[in-house]
Amino acid sequence: MIALKRITLRLARNPEAGFPDGDQHRGYTIVAPLDPDGRLDVDAWRAERKKCTVIRFSPDADERADGWLTHHGSHWSIRYDEADEGPDEPLFRLSEHKLVAGEYVSVADPDGPTLVYRIADVVPATA
Repeated sequence: MIALKRITLRLARNPEAGFPDGDQHRGYTIVAPLDPDGRLDVDAWRAERKKCTVIRFSPDADERADGWLTHHGSHWSIRYDEADEGPDEPLFRLSEHKLVAGEYVSVADPDGPTLVYRIADVVPATA
C-alpha cells in the first residue's frame, strides 16, 4: 500500500493574469498517493479516493473551497462539493508530471485563465 502525500501548490509567476511575482497565499493542498517516481498512482487512488482531498486556499474567503481529486480516463481534476465553489477544475496533464518540490503544475480555471502553480512541498499526509 502506498502512503498518501500532502502536496502543496502555490501560485507561481503569472504576469498575464495579474500575478507578476506569484502569490504564496494562493494555491492548493492536495492529498493523494504518489508512486516512487513522484507520479500519481491511479490504483492507489482508487483504493483511497475518499481520502484524496483538495483544499483551495486564498486570502479572499470567496475563493476558498474544498473538494476531491478525481480521475476520468487519463485526466485528473478537482471536484468541489458545493455548487457555489465552482465547476470542476482540470489539472493539465497531471498524470505526466512528477509531483516533487520545485516542479510546476497548471490548473485550468473554468471561469478564468489557466494558472501555473509551483509545487512548494510534498510531505507524508497525516491521518
